[in-house]
Amino acid sequence: MIKNFDDIIRFAAERGPKTLVVAVAQDSEVLAAVKAASDLGIARAVLVGDGDEIRRIAGEENIDISDYEIIDEKDKAAACARAAELVGSGKADMLVKGLVDTSIVLKAVLDERTGLRTGNVLSHVAVSEVKGYDRLFVISDAGMNIAPDLQQKAQIIENAVQVAKALDVDQPKVGIVCAVEKVNPKMPATLDAQELVRMNEEGKIKDCIVGGPFALDNAVSVEAAEHKGIKHPVAGRADVLIVPDIEAGNILYKALTFFARARSSGIVVGAKVPVVVTSRADSHEAKLNSIALGVLIVSK
Repeated sequence: MIKNFDDIIRFAAERGPKTLVVAVAQDSEVLAAVKAASDLGIARAVLVGDGDEIRRIAGEENIDISDYEIIDEKDKAAACARAAELVGSGKADMLVKGLVDTSIVLKAVLDERTGLRTGNVLSHVAVSEVKGYDRLFVISDAGMNIAPDLQQKAQIIENAVQVAKALDVDQPKVGIVCAVEKVNPKMPATLDAQELVRMNEEGKIKDCIVGGPFALDNAVSVEAAEHKGIKHPVAGRADVLIVPDIEAGNILYKALTFFARARSSGIVVGAKVPVVVTSRADSHEAKLNSIALGVLIVSK
């Protein structure tokens, strides 16, 4: 099992290089991350965007891009469409967002002409390395689905399990995180948790063990689970944390990143290929981690 981002980088280098295409590549942090991925043998790159700006930024930042193909497309929507077409045609393995709004990239991904749609919901999956824990945490959905219903949550679990398996977790333990660990008819998230557990037990959600509802503490801490008398294979041992809505997920992910100083990555799954969609505030290290995670998903 891959337990930290050093492992992610190492295994990605062993399983790479894969080809990525950057949509609207005129961004210094993205170019730095792509260069680092190239130097580590993780990925090759095709850069789509304003060619003059890409070369200017690379020159100012001393980033050698001489080995990369540059496709000049100054219009951002057109650049995203061109990047998605390249991936959809099999000329690249994954898509990376550059200096462009996420909605524009995802619109290109969802365009039927690119061939990247699967019929599944797209969901954001974050991976965090938190000091003091012996495993990585897979968290979803922190960035896309605002208030997912039961069926959407089932697909969010499937997407998150795909990422966990790319991290070599054979049977991911999925904790459905709520405010409390008991089913409460006045709290819809706990009712969804109960139903998701039932769906897992009936084989409708496969390749994982689903437990819940859990409060966050008894999802990740064996001691907290034992103190509450919770007996379930997932209790205190969750690899995957499924949150009730985007607010909870976004707050949890950013709290881990900024308060706990967790190393992190983020990726969108549910399309035929992973899509690296990081925040503009993310460092190039976080972007590199996300690219490496994408390589592991493609390689699985």
